[in-house]
Amino acid sequence: MKNTHQNNVRNDQYNDESYNYQHYWISRNYENQAENIAINRLLKNKYFDLAVDIGGGYGRLAVLLEKYANKVYLTDPSKRQLQLASTFLLDHDKIKKKIMSASKLDFTDSSVDLVNMVRVMHHIYDPKQDFKEIYRILKPGGIAIIEMANYDHFVHRVKFFLQFKKLPTLPVDIRSVENRKNGEILFVNHNPETVKQQLINTGFIVEDVLSVSNLRNSLIKKVVPLNVLLAIEAKLQKILSKIYFGPSIFFLVKKP
Repeated sequence: MKNTHQNNVRNDQYNDESYNYQHYWISRNYENQAENIAINRLLKNKYFDLAVDIGGGYGRLAVLLEKYANKVYLTDPSKRQLQLASTFLLDHDKIKKKIMSASKLDFTDSSVDLVNMVRVMHHIYDPKQDFKEIYRILKPGGIAIIEMANYDHFVHRVKFFLQFKKLPTLPVDIRSVENRKNGEILFVNHNPETVKQQLINTGFIVEDVLSVSNLRNSLIKKVVPLNVLLAIEAKLQKILSKIYFGPSIFFLVKKP
């Protein structure tokens, strides 16, 4: 489903006819709702003419963006994901589909008001080109929500502290040895301070940061009711952003 700069990737699960990304989310209602909470918080009281959901797969978050835009484009490099989207988005006429990757967006300069890119960067080792493309297509004053898988989360921070090690500033490939050997699709975690600086270097103004899916733990999710989890999550997202606590970090950035 997502974009990668790795030329040696052979096995893209998102294009596999036997793989249904919708099924992945059946047991991840907490994570899905946590991301909805974050996006709703970041877009509160805002409305746009044109929004683009980059690497949006079958349209999970595109349906949320409908509330905030006159028109939404769902983009993804995977034909399989857009096939799934045709069914999932059957009653969503405002959402149009385009096949494209984050590093080469088929939109004219300064033509888009809002970009959403969630669960994409874990397939991108070096996002600088992708950030340049997002900056290029945004209108002056346009905003983007950029999510990244966070290697600097609380558990890792404690682990590295106990080992007297510094957390890496470069992306970390978290694939198993076997998956690397087999050329499976790239999967990396990023350092949030590094990503923040990359966004600033691109020209963006970082307007807000959220820590998301802060209670992502199989035991916690099993024993605590979902509505309670989400109520706590909503309270923690801004508070814990200051220490990049959670496994997922959302940046809200603006093109001057």
